[in-house]
Amino acid sequence: MEKIKIFVEELINWCGLTGAWVPYVRYLILIIIAVVLAALAGYICRKFIPLITRLTKKTPSRWDEVLFNQRVLRSASNVVPAIVIWQLLPLVFFEFPLLREVLTRLTAIYITVMAVRTVIVFIDSFKLLEGEKRTATQQYLYSFCGVLKIVMIFIAVIIVISILINQSPATLLAGLGAASAVMMLVFQDTIKGLVAGIRLTSNDMLHKGDWITVPSAGANGTVEEISLTVVKVRNFDNTIVTVPPTMLADGAFQNWIGMSEGPGRKQTRKVYFDFGSVQLLDEATKQQLVANGFVKAEEVEGKVSNVTLFRTYIEQWLATQPSVLSDMTILVRQAEATQAGMAIEFVFWLKEKGGPAYERATSLIMEYIYAAAREFGLVIYQQFPKQA
Repeated sequence: MEKIKIFVEELINWCGLTGAWVPYVRYLILIIIAVVLAALAGYICRKFIPLITRLTKKTPSRWDEVLFNQRVLRSASNVVPAIVIWQLLPLVFFEFPLLREVLTRLTAIYITVMAVRTVIVFIDSFKLLEGEKRTATQQYLYSFCGVLKIVMIFIAVIIVISILINQSPATLLAGLGAASAVMMLVFQDTIKGLVAGIRLTSNDMLHKGDWITVPSAGANGTVEEISLTVVKVRNFDNTIVTVPPTMLADGAFQNWIGMSEGPGRKQTRKVYFDFGSVQLLDEATKQQLVANGFVKAEEVEGKVSNVTLFRTYIEQWLATQPSVLSDMTILVRQAEATQAGMAIEFVFWLKEKGGPAYERATSLIMEYIYAAAREFGLVIYQQFPKQA
């Protein structure tokens, strides 16, 4: 800095300037030098950005390419010119202590804000490391990054205030003990969300990309975002539902991840039959069922009911369907009867896990069951509206 000052004085003497204009020329030259050096420092930093980007792309790991992306590097390069100006202010305004003090504080505030912004951008870069489904470790990191951003903003506010009032940040932090209750009240949702997020991830209850159902919140779709204060769920009609993490941690919700990662989706349906249609089959009906290929001759020997043959046939028929997992449980059983009639429950697993294909396969199976019941003489129970 002294060399710059000496250089300016020699330059003024070499130009032969004298009189009252010398101080103004000196300040003008010093200001120009400060601006040029700051601009040069920023230019050099920006020129290094493509070089750093190329170096990170050549490494086999992906984390350095993500964390040191162009957005982070550009934000960091904006801090360097301010640091140069901050260092040169005592040289430029050495004869104006009040102006120097004001400009120094403003520059320090700018450096603080831009440095914190760079840190926040760097923290946000961790989001790019996650895949379509966020693991428990990634969710821990994501929650920690959310808390870290809040802490960094809080520290930046303390530093800016300390610069403005010319006090040590430690003095301000010591005086915040009395205001801790207020801070807890302001950040209570964030604190509760952090605790709830830790509970969800530590127990492996929720991940990004999971299909969940929260009836109390009207959520039935895929988790798109998990933050400290909200869980964003995109329903299958493309509406977005926001659910507080505390609701998921303290309440009840259904996670379909087991079904999504499994071989298929379980389907359970009940059909109610009129008790008046349950009967023992006569020989003519038996022969007709054998002739139509519904049962085998050995299955109709002796006294047998139409319900028994119907259950046996449907179980065998379900095992032959291409949309049904034959190696999973296939069960047609008699459930507890109600006033609606005799309940037959159909349990099977479909290869399709959701969407139109799943609904279509279920409909085709149930429609065939309804139609096949008539062949066995069974009548499906239904209530007819009362006529006026």
